[in-house]
Amino acid sequence: MTAQDLKNAILQLAVQGKLVPQDPHDEPASELLKRIEVEKAALIKAGRIKKYKTLTALSADDLPFDIPESWCWLKLGSICQLLDGEKKKGISFPYLEAKFLRGKAVATMINEGKYVTKGTRLILVDGENSGEVFSATEDGYMGSTFKVLFFPQELFAGYVLYFLQFKQLAFRNNKTGSAIPHLNKELFFNMPFPVPPLAEQKRIVEKIEELMPLVEEYRKAEEWLTALNAEFPDKLRKSILQQAIQGKLTERNPADEPASELLKRIRAEKERLIKEGKIKKEKPLQPITEEEMPFELPDGWEWVRLSDVGEVSRGRSKHRPRNDHILYDNGTYPLIQTGDVARSNGHISECNTYYNEIGLAQSRIWPKGTLCLTIAANIADVGILEFDACFPDSVVGFNAFNPIEDNRYFLYMLMAYKAILDSKATKSAQKNINLDTIASLAYPLPPLAEQQRIVDRVNELLAVCDELK
Repeated sequence: MTAQDLKNAILQLAVQGKLVPQDPHDEPASELLKRIEVEKAALIKAGRIKKYKTLTALSADDLPFDIPESWCWLKLGSICQLLDGEKKKGISFPYLEAKFLRGKAVATMINEGKYVTKGTRLILVDGENSGEVFSATEDGYMGSTFKVLFFPQELFAGYVLYFLQFKQLAFRNNKTGSAIPHLNKELFFNMPFPVPPLAEQKRIVEKIEELMPLVEEYRKAEEWLTALNAEFPDKLRKSILQQAIQGKLTERNPADEPASELLKRIRAEKERLIKEGKIKKEKPLQPITEEEMPFELPDGWEWVRLSDVGEVSRGRSKHRPRNDHILYDNGTYPLIQTGDVARSNGHISECNTYYNEIGLAQSRIWPKGTLCLTIAANIADVGILEFDACFPDSVVGFNAFNPIEDNRYFLYMLMAYKAILDSKATKSAQKNINLDTIASLAYPLPPLAEQQRIVDRVNELLAVCDELK
């Protein structure tokens, strides 16, 4: 049950005579109605209100529920009128429009209109929220979407207003008009209105006002829970990734080859690729210091630079302007953009842009399985290519060296590093991060066998997170 449902339930009990007990000593509503008729007649004679429309009598079929014996039914139009304010000009007053009365706008001053005094009850008769009642917060000119809501003083005002709140949804759902929706006045005037004895009206309002702070507390708790539910999957996802790269999701296996041995084999493979001219020899990076290590690693793990364990290179798109149609006409070679990576949820399975032979000649194709990381606009979004593709220099490609056969562990590792990488981006008009910054950070490297266990466990847990959304 939502807070609004709870409020509606309280109001429904109130107008059915079930919220407070009846008192046999109360003057019955039938006597109250006699005084209301006297008041109405005097106001009509004095020209304060209009003569009431003749309404058909309520039949048993019109009555939506039973009411206590001391209550009476009548139609809303037999006590309520929708009036215009007093026409006035030449004096500056605030324009009392809905957004101002809701406290969401500064008052506009105007010099003529339909004047009402502070405290006058106004009802919206045009717009999506037709039927909503306001109180004029100061003397001013009534907005064009309002009418003055009149009902006799013999009625307890709070009871009438809570009844109208209870019926707000009915007013909204039964508006008339198409281009501009209007209050359904036929519905309004003919709506059955249950009238309790005056003393009971006061008790009802007192009880409602006693309960409304509790409803407000419930609403705040509901909003907090809704926000928590919305944030929880993402927070849980971040926690899972952080736990994964700290070795807290998986058990150590003493039979695993330690990461130090894996690094020896990676270095041998890297030397072979350099010797064969397949990659360039890089300037040696400084050893990783304790100050660079953000957390403690399990036994058998090692801290590494990204370029220690794989090729890290920016995308390529030499031609300017980049949107030149000559690069794309009749294109067939997929071109991945930063937005494609951001939307990929870790797996880049589609794209919307394709290079032709000219476009390909000024770029480069990265193989299926390449890990893509964005370094401009969206910082540190990652995804693995599920097909061969090109990408511009706003995307970095990473491929681990053998004997590491795929990049899935590094995908999750970089997801866990997103906040760190984003914090190191330049704060210019368009954020971007330097490739050297990415390559030179310290990253955790588990044993090869544990990398696979981490990937399997993270896949399992992230699937649960997706179900929670």
